[in-house]
Amino acid sequence: MQLSSVLAFIFDIDGTLVDSNELHVDSWDRAFRRFGKQFSREQLRAQIGKGSDQYLPEFLTAEEIHRFGKDLDEYRSELFRKEYLPKVRPFPKVGELFQRIHHDNKQIVLASSGKKSDTEYYVDLLNIGDLINGCVSGDDADHSKPAPDVFAASLEKLDNISPADAVTVGDTRFDIEAAGKVGLPTIAFLCGGARESVLREAGAIAVYRDPADFLACYTG
Repeated sequence: MQLSSVLAFIFDIDGTLVDSNELHVDSWDRAFRRFGKQFSREQLRAQIGKGSDQYLPEFLTAEEIHRFGKDLDEYRSELFRKEYLPKVRPFPKVGELFQRIHHDNKQIVLASSGKKSDTEYYVDLLNIGDLINGCVSGDDADHSKPAPDVFAASLEKLDNISPADAVTVGDTRFDIEAAGKVGLPTIAFLCGGARESVLREAGAIAVYRDPADFLACYTG
């Protein structure tokens, strides 16, 4: 796909635009331990990119989810918001990348499996509110990534754009799998920690180190 033919970009946030994935691992680790569960960081990291509705079933039984899943999720969310969210930093050149895309009259939507409040925080942190056409969070979808709901909702925020004219940008195989289910190709970034081989095997059409690398190669 030639970027010149792309009319809209749908960006994931965590691990793609902001350096937050390891902080999510930390918060999940602490939350599970509080409820008597312990998993390796490798296990926890491997599922980052999913919303809690998809994340918890990877570690808890149906009975455990029924018994304390909601409490664990709420504890983890509050813990992340209070202790970890203030530590999140944008990856370099995100603002410049969005300004370039906006200057080329291409539409931008953010699509995250995270909470709506976190998504709004990131928009302010990145200072991109006037450069995007909207954002979708896990709260806006019945199921988070790798289900396609978030990307399907993102397409609805674009003006007369078909999946063939848009591309997603993410950092995990779950972004690629979810986008593919609604016919969207995905450009992948390595800054979230995934291996290039994993992203390409999942179907990424191109792989860049981070937003700065993508901006340097962007030809509009």
